[in-house]
Amino acid sequence: MKNLFYYLLFTSLFACNTQPKQPETTIDPWVPYDETALLEANASHESKKMQFKLIQSKNLDKNEIWKNIQPQISNFSEQEYQNLKPLILEQDIPTLQTHIESGKLTYEQLTQWYLYRIVKFENDSSKALNSILAVNPEAVAQARERDKNKPTDNHPIFGIPVLLKDNINTKDIKTTAGAYVLRNNMPVSHAFIAERLEEKGAIILAKTSLSEWANFMCLGCPNGYNAVGGQTLNPYDPRQFDTGGSSSGSGASGAANYAAVTIGTETSGSILSPSSKNSLVGLKPTVGLLSRTGIVPISSTLDTPGPMTKNVVDNAILLSALSGEDAADPATKDNPKNISYWENLEEGKIEGTRFGVLTNFLEDSLYSLNIEKIKEMGGIVVEIEPTKVDLEGFGELLRADMKIDLQHYLENYAAKDIAQKTVAEVVAFNRADSALAMPYGQGRFEGILEVDLDTEAHEALKVKLNQEGKKFFDTPMSEHDLDFVLSKDNWSAGLAAAAKYPCLTVPMGYDEGEPTGLTFIAQSFEEEKLLKIGYAFEQANKVRKMPMSYQ
Repeated sequence: MKNLFYYLLFTSLFACNTQPKQPETTIDPWVPYDETALLEANASHESKKMQFKLIQSKNLDKNEIWKNIQPQISNFSEQEYQNLKPLILEQDIPTLQTHIESGKLTYEQLTQWYLYRIVKFENDSSKALNSILAVNPEAVAQARERDKNKPTDNHPIFGIPVLLKDNINTKDIKTTAGAYVLRNNMPVSHAFIAERLEEKGAIILAKTSLSEWANFMCLGCPNGYNAVGGQTLNPYDPRQFDTGGSSSGSGASGAANYAAVTIGTETSGSILSPSSKNSLVGLKPTVGLLSRTGIVPISSTLDTPGPMTKNVVDNAILLSALSGEDAADPATKDNPKNISYWENLEEGKIEGTRFGVLTNFLEDSLYSLNIEKIKEMGGIVVEIEPTKVDLEGFGELLRADMKIDLQHYLENYAAKDIAQKTVAEVVAFNRADSALAMPYGQGRFEGILEVDLDTEAHEALKVKLNQEGKKFFDTPMSEHDLDFVLSKDNWSAGLAAAAKYPCLTVPMGYDEGEPTGLTFIAQSFEEEKLLKIGYAFEQANKVRKMPMSYQ
């Protein structure tokens, strides 16, 4: 018996010492595919926005992205991905934090899971969304550090992987705005909102694709196209459904669960459109609530970043994390701050709340259906005729602003080795290499050169448009004592932009499979009120479905 014990002990030790080493996870190289048939199939699409000239990038080799991911997931297997999937996929931030507090999950595993997932889908030509332009090479190391140093009073965003639209500066990841001229732009410092995220312990995981120059490059071209990353696609149907723009990559990546939450930017519709098209909750804040410092601009008058998330609670958490007054951005002076937007969301009630419903939208069946749901929940619905306003000069304002604001960015926030400092110099640069820089032309961008407003006329236009935008909402809100005006997707985005008013779009259903959102519009700095009513609507409705091919 004693001999048998020693025999078993010896064989057990020998077996342990000779077990094969766990193989490292390796990423297969990305190989470009023949997209001819796909382009031909989409050439007859009823929407010009879906008639692509190309899908794959001519300027970005995905293998360069994989080089930054490979070392970070070398010890992370498909089995671990599947084991952790129920803990992570579609889960909100409070749930993720609960799993981490209980020991079921670590920030390191959470970060690796998302990186693994990005490769899993983006390295598959049949499912690639082209929604990621660059990855933080230190993301997992930062997550590991978060595991070691968890503060007792941490913000809920602590340790959570976040995706940033690639017009938001990050000092350790390129910031391109999708533009060929900025394809190697490595800023020397973070944007103010990126600093806010890192202060609170968030993990900036990667940068997302966008419509080039935040949709200020070409005329009539597809949403989601940019010279750096190619064509962003919609996970709900990459060949049939528009991604919306300009925060296309943030929308597609959020819907596909490439990170817990994403951030977009909006001038007029660029958060609302891709959020609604990708069944996300998108908040376009009041202009001035969040800093724009270090963000590639269109308009210092109307620009704002904002959260794009799968649910309202995450949206509230992310908004809180981004907030703060920035001395370098005068619009943020005396703005609300240190608000825990997520803590009292359940206080929002549809019953007794007064909603203005635009009569010209009631022909839309999904909009009308959701208005009926609000009535059934006790909401008071007042049908309103759209107030006549004059937004003539809106496009001219954007062009006049960008002529000044882009030069300011290039001189002060771009990498020093970016030689082009003016719109005219960028236009010339693109013309010199048009095949790589602008397959759809640069009609909208060139239009910036045509604007000629003196300072007095420029300022007068800003005032006029703001007054007209406010009149559109304030007139019925005052007359009918309304809490909110209800719109759909980004249909009222230009009016809200002119007013600088906040908007929240929440998934309200699907039109033959295509996502759509109900958009709540309030007055300045009423984000807390918006999030509470959005939460009430979301909890009563619960219509969001994951895209089938990305489960």
